Amino acid sequence: MPIDRLSHLRGSRAEPRRYGGYQGFSLNPIWAIIAVNFLLFIATLINGDIIYYLGLIPAAFWEAPWTILTNMFIHAGFGHIFGNMLVLFFFGRFLTMLVGQNRFLLVYFGGGILGNILYILLGEPLSIAVGASGAVYALAGALVVMMPKLRVYLYFIVPMPLWVVVLVFFVLWSFIPGLGIAWQAHLGGLIAGLIAGYFFRRRLRHYHVV
Repeated sequence: MPIDRLSHLRGSRAEPRRYGGYQGFSLNPIWAIIAVNFLLFIATLINGDIIYYLGLIPAAFWEAPWTILTNMFIHAGFGHIFGNMLVLFFFGRFLTMLVGQNRFLLVYFGGGILGNILYILLGEPLSIAVGASGAVYALAGALVVMMPKLRVYLYFIVPMPLWVVVLVFFVLWSFIPGLGIAWQAHLGGLIAGLIAGYFFRRRLRHYHVV
């Protein structure tokens, strides 16, 4: 899901460097998160019991509180992890360029945790929630508020505004019956991202007019 960032940065009087920028492959938290996700995915292929130890089960949360964080690094299949990590790479890289690594991490993990809280409150008590989708939707939500018309190439081919892509995928991958999707986590992550994007956008606007 490539992003055409140049079309939105052209014409600005200055690039928003105040909040930090993408620093390359080294010391990049995005690559670190992706690496941990794939390592744990391989571990679950070797020992499936890891999913029960690190996945989030609402009814057992108080017995395993660490799962509100660890379930973001566990995935149910290759398609699940590949899709999440692909979006994390493109959206996370762009958001990091805009607001810096610290704020990227705040949005990513804050969105994932809020999504998990909603799942604990609204999900099936004995189900197991795994995946980084809530955190990824937080990145998408922040970018939607900051740059709703940002051009995204859906499936690397079809150019669409970011807000359309996020809306379509949120509906398709959250509320279609029979897919076993934790829509609560998606919704919580998206809400967290929208709130964060609102505050980030205000600060970026202030920077451009100074």
